Amino acid sequence: MKKDSKTTQILGFIILLILFSLPFVAKPYTINLLTEMIIFSLYAVSYNLLLGFGGLLSFGHGMFLGLGAFTAGAMLQRIPGLPFFGAVLLGTLTATVIGLGVGCLLLRHKGSYYALLTLAFNALFHALAIKWHGVTGGDDGLPVKRPNINLGFVELPMFDVTVFYYVTLVVIGCAVLFCWYFTKTAMGKTVLLVRENEERMQFIGYNPAVSRMILFTLTAFFAGLAGSFYALFFKFVGVDAISIDMTTTALLMTFIGGTKSFFGPVLGAGFYIYFQNFLSNLTDRWPLFMGILFVIMVLFAPQGLSGLIRSLVELFGRLGNGKTFRKEKNVSGK
Repeated sequence: MKKDSKTTQILGFIILLILFSLPFVAKPYTINLLTEMIIFSLYAVSYNLLLGFGGLLSFGHGMFLGLGAFTAGAMLQRIPGLPFFGAVLLGTLTATVIGLGVGCLLLRHKGSYYALLTLAFNALFHALAIKWHGVTGGDDGLPVKRPNINLGFVELPMFDVTVFYYVTLVVIGCAVLFCWYFTKTAMGKTVLLVRENEERMQFIGYNPAVSRMILFTLTAFFAGLAGSFYALFFKFVGVDAISIDMTTTALLMTFIGGTKSFFGPVLGAGFYIYFQNFLSNLTDRWPLFMGILFVIMVLFAPQGLSGLIRSLVELFGRLGNGKTFRKEKNVSGK
């Protein structure tokens, strides 16, 4: 276990080093693509906390990303001089508060009733985004101006692709690491155990409803944070940001990456964004190919890319051990 943990830490350090070094060699288009991957990584991780760790299938997670995006964009339009992180904070808090309120209503139900209610609430907020033209821009969408970050001693120009990439990497990276830390805490373990055996947890004195409420609100918080950066990244928010399709995107990223691994959705988000951009340059029917890919993953690699990579590593490990064993046997036989 210690060896595996040390290997994971070394691998994580190498990945961070690569991410911090890439802007020195990559083109602006590549940096933009990486920034989009990082934002959606947090969104996918927040969804996996709900589905993979909490066992709560949601068809309405997109409403929290959309709420964060629309709030950040609308506040930047209506509050002159609102700082960058002020808009991010307002967008994140709005999604969190709505998540708390919606969770109080949704989590009284379980199974298919809960899943269908999440779909209904997402449809409700999507309709509000279309009809509330004065705030959201309706079908026309909402243009977003990205303000600079004033640190007192220096002002960071957020129109610069590389600067925005580094800010996104630091903030979203810290959020993803916090999500990982949450899964290692007593609260995170409680959520996992409630998913496995709710009756036993009730018997020993835990309240599953409270655990689920905390988890639901936490995932709304991180989805709202991702939504705030989504608005600032694209500098535009359309009703697609709060549509059912946005929840489907989270579902695809999570399943492609693998729900059994914490960092699986990060891998899935990166793969999805890259594959989407690649296919959209070739054909307008790219959603069809994404759907086919999803079906193939469910049928032949149900544990996602992370499970596939783990299986290949174990296979090569067994082959390596087998070769070592045969070599030692041949030497001892001589």
